[in-house]
Amino acid sequence: MKTDILVFAAHPDDAELSCSGTIMAHIALGHKVVIVDLTRGELGTRGTAETRDEESKKATSILGIHHRENLGFRDGFFVKDEAHIMKVIEVIRKYQPEIVLANAESDRHIDHGRAADLVHDACFLSGLKKINTSLNGNTQEAWRPKKVYHYIQDMLTEPDIVFDITPFFDRKMESIKAYETQFYNPNSIEPITPIATPEFIRHLEGRCLEYGRRIGVKYGEGYTVKSTIGSRNLLDQI
Repeated sequence: MKTDILVFAAHPDDAELSCSGTIMAHIALGHKVVIVDLTRGELGTRGTAETRDEESKKATSILGIHHRENLGFRDGFFVKDEAHIMKVIEVIRKYQPEIVLANAESDRHIDHGRAADLVHDACFLSGLKKINTSLNGNTQEAWRPKKVYHYIQDMLTEPDIVFDITPFFDRKMESIKAYETQFYNPNSIEPITPIATPEFIRHLEGRCLEYGRRIGVKYGEGYTVKSTIGSRNLLDQI
Protein backbone atom coordinates (compact mmCIF):
# COMPACT_ATOMS: atom_id res chain seq x y z
CA MET A 1 0.00 0.00 0.00
CA LYS A 2 3.06 2.27 -0.01
CA THR A 3 2.42 5.53 -1.87
CA ASP A 4 4.41 8.67 -2.63
CA ILE A 5 1.72 11.34 -2.25
CA LEU A 6 -1.45 11.00 -0.19
CA VAL A 7 -4.08 13.66 -0.87
CA PHE A 8 -6.75 14.39 1.73
CA ALA A 9 -9.88 16.30 0.75
CA ALA A 10 -12.82 17.35 2.91
CA HIS A 11 -15.17 16.84 -0.06
CA PRO A 12 -15.10 15.07 -3.41
CA ASP A 13 -13.95 17.74 -5.91
CA ASP A 14 -11.68 19.61 -3.44
CA ALA A 15 -8.62 17.86 -4.84
CA GLU A 16 -9.67 18.36 -8.45
CA LEU A 17 -10.29 22.07 -7.91
CA SER A 18 -7.08 22.78 -6.04
CA CYS A 19 -4.28 20.29 -6.68
CA SER A 20 -5.21 18.04 -9.61
CA GLY A 21 -2.50 19.51 -11.84
CA THR A 22 0.12 18.71 -9.21
CA ILE A 23 -1.30 15.19 -8.86
CA MET A 24 -1.12 14.45 -12.59
CA ALA A 25 2.33 15.97 -12.92
CA HIS A 26 3.71 13.64 -10.25
CA ILE A 27 1.98 10.61 -11.74
CA ALA A 28 3.67 11.49 -15.05
CA LEU A 29 6.99 11.48 -13.18
CA GLY A 30 6.29 7.91 -12.07
CA HIS A 31 5.04 8.59 -8.55
CA LYS A 32 2.12 6.82 -6.89
CA VAL A 33 -0.75 9.06 -5.75
CA VAL A 34 -3.83 8.20 -3.67
CA ILE A 35 -6.79 10.45 -2.76
CA VAL A 36 -8.77 10.07 0.47
CA ASP A 37 -12.01 12.06 0.65
CA LEU A 38 -13.21 12.65 4.20
CA THR A 39 -16.92 13.09 3.39
CA ARG A 40 -19.30 12.37 0.49
CA GLY A 41 -20.28 16.04 0.25
CA GLU A 42 -23.84 15.16 1.14
CA LEU A 43 -24.72 18.66 2.36
CA GLY A 44 -23.95 20.25 -1.00
CA THR A 45 -26.76 22.46 -2.31
CA ARG A 46 -26.65 20.82 -5.74
CA GLY A 47 -26.71 17.12 -6.47
CA THR A 48 -26.74 14.26 -3.97
CA ALA A 49 -24.19 12.05 -2.25
CA GLU A 50 -24.95 9.40 -4.88
CA THR A 51 -24.32 11.73 -7.81
CA ARG A 52 -21.12 12.95 -6.16
CA ASP A 53 -20.00 9.31 -5.87
CA GLU A 54 -20.47 8.77 -9.60
CA GLU A 55 -18.85 12.07 -10.51
CA SER A 56 -15.89 11.24 -8.29
CA LYS A 57 -15.38 7.99 -10.21
CA LYS A 58 -15.29 9.90 -13.50
CA ALA A 59 -12.82 12.43 -12.14
CA THR A 60 -10.64 9.67 -10.71
CA SER A 61 -10.40 8.05 -14.13
CA ILE A 62 -9.37 11.36 -15.71
CA LEU A 63 -6.69 11.96 -13.08
CA GLY A 64 -5.27 8.46 -13.44
CA ILE A 65 -4.57 8.11 -9.72
CA HIS A 66 -3.73 4.73 -8.25
CA HIS A 67 -6.53 4.51 -5.70
CA ARG A 68 -9.26 6.60 -4.05
CA GLU A 69 -11.36 6.00 -0.97
CA ASN A 70 -13.90 7.85 1.14
CA LEU A 71 -13.87 7.79 4.96
CA GLY A 72 -17.57 8.67 5.24
CA PHE A 73 -17.19 11.41 7.84
CA ARG A 74 -20.28 13.61 8.30
CA ASP A 75 -20.20 16.53 5.90
CA GLY A 76 -20.30 19.77 7.87
CA PHE A 77 -20.12 18.07 11.25
CA PHE A 78 -16.88 16.10 11.47
CA VAL A 79 -14.59 17.38 14.21
CA LYS A 80 -11.01 17.05 15.35
CA ASP A 81 -11.50 14.54 18.14
CA GLU A 82 -9.74 11.29 19.01
CA ALA A 83 -12.02 9.08 16.89
CA HIS A 84 -11.53 11.12 13.72
CA ILE A 85 -7.81 11.57 14.30
CA MET A 86 -7.33 7.83 14.83
CA LYS A 87 -9.14 7.05 11.57
CA VAL A 88 -6.88 9.44 9.65
CA ILE A 89 -3.80 7.96 11.36
CA GLU A 90 -4.87 4.50 10.21
CA VAL A 91 -5.04 5.75 6.62
CA ILE A 92 -1.65 7.47 6.84
CA ARG A 93 -0.05 4.32 8.19
CA LYS A 94 -1.85 2.24 5.55
CA TYR A 95 -0.40 4.21 2.63
CA GLN A 96 2.88 5.41 4.24
CA PRO A 97 3.12 8.56 2.08
CA GLU A 98 6.27 10.62 1.74
CA ILE A 99 4.17 13.76 1.18
CA VAL A 100 0.63 14.70 2.20
CA LEU A 101 -1.52 17.30 0.45
CA ALA A 102 -4.37 18.67 2.56
CA ASN A 103 -7.09 21.30 2.51
CA ALA A 104 -6.49 25.04 2.87
CA GLU A 105 -5.58 26.16 6.36
CA SER A 106 -8.31 28.83 6.27
CA ASP A 107 -11.13 29.13 3.77
CA ARG A 108 -14.73 30.17 3.08
CA HIS A 109 -16.07 26.67 3.71
CA ILE A 110 -15.72 25.75 7.38
CA ASP A 111 -14.90 22.12 6.58
CA HIS A 112 -11.73 23.09 4.72
CA GLY A 113 -9.84 24.64 7.63
CA ARG A 114 -11.12 21.97 9.98
CA ALA A 115 -9.91 19.21 7.64
CA ALA A 116 -6.53 20.93 7.30
CA ASP A 117 -6.11 21.00 11.08
CA LEU A 118 -7.29 17.42 11.50
CA VAL A 119 -4.94 16.03 8.86
CA HIS A 120 -1.96 18.11 10.00
CA ASP A 121 -2.26 16.86 13.59
CA ALA A 122 -2.88 13.27 12.48
CA CYS A 123 0.30 13.36 10.38
CA PHE A 124 2.33 14.26 13.47
CA LEU A 125 0.61 11.78 15.78
CA SER A 126 0.94 9.00 13.20
CA GLY A 127 4.68 9.06 13.88
CA LEU A 128 4.29 8.25 17.57
CA LYS A 129 5.01 4.58 18.26
CA LYS A 130 2.90 4.47 21.42
CA ILE A 131 -0.28 5.19 19.48
CA ASN A 132 -1.55 1.76 18.48
CA THR A 133 -3.57 1.13 15.34
CA SER A 134 -4.35 -1.95 13.28
CA LEU A 135 -5.58 -2.76 9.79
CA ASN A 136 -7.33 -6.05 9.01
CA GLY A 137 -6.15 -7.39 12.34
CA ASN A 138 -2.51 -6.50 11.72
CA THR A 139 -0.65 -3.97 13.85
CA GLN A 140 0.42 -0.92 11.88
CA GLU A 141 3.86 0.64 12.08
CA ALA A 142 4.25 4.28 13.07
CA TRP A 143 4.71 6.54 10.05
CA ARG A 144 5.15 10.29 9.70
CA PRO A 145 5.13 12.00 6.27
CA LYS A 146 8.11 14.19 5.49
CA LYS A 147 5.97 17.24 4.69
CA VAL A 148 2.36 18.42 4.67
CA TYR A 149 1.41 20.91 1.96
CA HIS A 150 -1.91 22.76 2.18
CA TYR A 151 -3.41 23.50 -1.22
CA ILE A 152 -5.04 26.90 -1.68
CA GLN A 153 -8.79 26.93 -2.25
CA ASP A 154 -11.41 29.70 -2.47
CA MET A 155 -9.70 32.31 -0.33
CA LEU A 156 -6.87 34.15 -2.09
CA THR A 157 -3.75 33.24 -0.13
CA GLU A 158 -0.07 34.06 -0.49
CA PRO A 159 1.61 30.75 -1.44
CA ASP A 160 4.81 29.43 0.12
CA ILE A 161 5.43 27.32 -2.96
CA VAL A 162 3.99 27.18 -6.48
CA PHE A 163 4.03 24.10 -8.68
CA ASP A 164 4.04 24.30 -12.48
CA ILE A 165 0.94 22.54 -13.88
CA THR A 166 1.02 24.00 -17.39
CA PRO A 167 1.08 20.67 -19.31
CA PHE A 168 -1.83 19.37 -17.23
CA PHE A 169 -4.14 22.38 -17.03
CA ASP A 170 -6.62 21.16 -19.65
CA ARG A 171 -6.99 17.79 -17.93
CA LYS A 172 -7.36 19.58 -14.59
CA MET A 173 -10.37 21.44 -15.98
CA GLU A 174 -11.74 18.23 -17.44
CA SER A 175 -11.54 16.53 -14.04
CA ILE A 176 -13.36 19.46 -12.42
CA LYS A 177 -16.14 19.40 -15.01
CA ALA A 178 -16.70 15.71 -14.23
CA TYR A 179 -18.66 17.02 -11.24
CA GLU A 180 -21.53 18.05 -13.50
CA THR A 181 -24.03 18.76 -10.72
CA GLN A 182 -21.74 21.14 -8.87
CA PHE A 183 -20.74 23.64 -11.55
CA TYR A 184 -22.46 25.83 -14.10
CA ASN A 185 -24.88 24.13 -16.46
CA PRO A 186 -27.34 26.34 -18.36
CA ASN A 187 -29.82 23.45 -18.50
CA SER A 188 -29.79 22.81 -14.75
CA ILE A 189 -32.81 23.77 -12.65
CA GLU A 190 -30.89 23.48 -9.38
CA PRO A 191 -30.12 26.56 -7.23
CA ILE A 192 -27.25 28.84 -8.18
CA THR A 193 -24.31 28.64 -5.79
CA PRO A 194 -20.99 30.56 -5.62
CA ILE A 195 -19.30 27.80 -7.65
CA ALA A 196 -22.15 27.21 -10.11
CA THR A 197 -21.69 30.32 -12.24
CA PRO A 198 -19.86 30.82 -15.55
CA GLU A 199 -17.55 33.27 -13.77
CA PHE A 200 -16.30 30.62 -11.34
CA ILE A 201 -14.62 28.58 -14.08
CA ARG A 202 -12.96 31.77 -15.33
CA HIS A 203 -11.88 32.48 -11.75
CA LEU A 204 -10.18 29.08 -11.55
CA GLU A 205 -8.19 29.74 -14.68
CA GLY A 206 -7.31 33.24 -13.47
CA ARG A 207 -6.01 31.86 -10.17
CA CYS A 208 -3.81 29.33 -11.96
CA LEU A 209 -2.57 32.04 -14.34
CA GLU A 210 -1.73 34.30 -11.39
CA TYR A 211 0.26 31.60 -9.58
CA GLY A 212 1.93 30.54 -12.82
CA ARG A 213 3.06 34.10 -13.47
CA ARG A 214 4.79 34.13 -10.07
CA ILE A 215 7.24 31.48 -11.27
CA GLY A 216 7.44 32.34 -14.95
CA VAL A 217 5.16 29.64 -16.35
CA LYS A 218 1.61 29.74 -17.72
CA TYR A 219 -0.32 27.85 -15.03
CA GLY A 220 0.49 27.03 -11.41
CA GLU A 221 -1.05 25.69 -8.20
CA GLY A 222 -0.14 27.26 -4.88
CA TYR A 223 0.49 25.72 -1.46
CA THR A 224 1.16 26.89 2.07
CA VAL A 225 3.44 25.02 4.46
CA LYS A 226 3.58 25.28 8.26
CA SER A 227 7.16 24.00 8.44
CA THR A 228 10.27 25.32 6.71
CA ILE A 229 10.90 24.13 3.16
CA GLY A 230 14.41 22.73 2.68
CA SER A 231 16.56 22.12 -0.38
CA ARG A 232 19.66 20.13 -1.26
CA ASN A 233 20.13 21.74 -4.68
CA LEU A 234 19.52 25.46 -5.16
CA LEU A 235 19.98 25.02 -8.90
CA ASP A 236 16.97 22.72 -9.15
CA GLN A 237 14.50 25.61 -9.36
CA ILE A 238 12.46 27.31 -12.06
